[in-house]
Amino acid sequence: MSNPQTQQLETFKLGALVVPRLFNGLWQLSSNAWGSASSTKIRRHMAQYCSQGYIAFADHYGSSELLFGQFRRSLPDPNQVFCGTKWCVFRQIAPTREVVEAAVQERLDRTQSRAVDLLQFHWQDYSDKGYITALRHMQDLQEEGKIINIGLCNFDTIRTDEICASLGPGSIVSNQIQFSLIDTRPLHGMADVCEKHGVKLLTYGTLCGGFLSDQWLDKPEPDLYSDNLTPSQRKYLDMIVKAWGSWPLFQSLLTVLRSIGDRHGGVSIANVATRWVLDQPAVGAVLIGTRMGITDHTEDNHKVMSLRLDDEDRAKIEEVLDRSNGRRLITTIGDCGAEYR
Repeated sequence: MSNPQTQQLETFKLGALVVPRLFNGLWQLSSNAWGSASSTKIRRHMAQYCSQGYIAFADHYGSSELLFGQFRRSLPDPNQVFCGTKWCVFRQIAPTREVVEAAVQERLDRTQSRAVDLLQFHWQDYSDKGYITALRHMQDLQEEGKIINIGLCNFDTIRTDEICASLGPGSIVSNQIQFSLIDTRPLHGMADVCEKHGVKLLTYGTLCGGFLSDQWLDKPEPDLYSDNLTPSQRKYLDMIVKAWGSWPLFQSLLTVLRSIGDRHGGVSIANVATRWVLDQPAVGAVLIGTRMGITDHTEDNHKVMSLRLDDEDRAKIEEVLDRSNGRRLITTIGDCGAEYR
């Protein structure tokens, strides 16, 4: 990635590319439930993000690939931006070379790219081992120049280990999974497998749909079915109060994060929550949901780069996490990605 602004952000090596540790997650373009803006305004906002070093975009939901493709086409150098898109298989298919190639070509057409920077692969049914066959075809397409990097999406620990062992060293560069102060399941096996195979975690849900922010400090528990909540917030609120702990305990966590933020010059709760995840050894980048054309948090997000948590900060956080059910989520919900299966 050639944009010099990228140096303002921490970077990491993702396979053959060097990319920022904060990605622009585009899933909020999938529905008007998060708000809506014109395509012109969205593309203009993408350009603004890139000018500040946020050159990595991720996800394929709704029109996000098309809008990114239009934006990429408008650039004098298309290589100055990075796109991590997906191919998700939810129904039974025969993963022939033709089927896989057609899926990749659709990604190329929609993102207006010569090669997919990162193809993140999701396979719903583990009992069907066709995912190995599909990934071998992706390797062939990678050799032919249609894919730069191959990643996984919501694969569990066992299957991630199996895939990396089957395909060989360096074959898989990433796994996109849910990871936050609330959902620490990746620390129970997944992180070790990633370290073993050189795989980086790309994490979403790190701010729990915005609940891990100053906006919710000292606020009463919202109604799960309120029209004021986004689809993401309904998902994460349910997890916070039913699986992880309770709203009062969550408020205790927010209070601790606020105190840590104050110790470090008044940075936001979101900054502290993001930094905690970025500090985990297996994590490459955090995907932060962006409402392109509607809101802009780049200035606040940038403060994550200068934030350094110390042992005292981490101990305060652990004290709250010890009182939660967080470490038992691996047994109550299942391993990474189990909530979607």
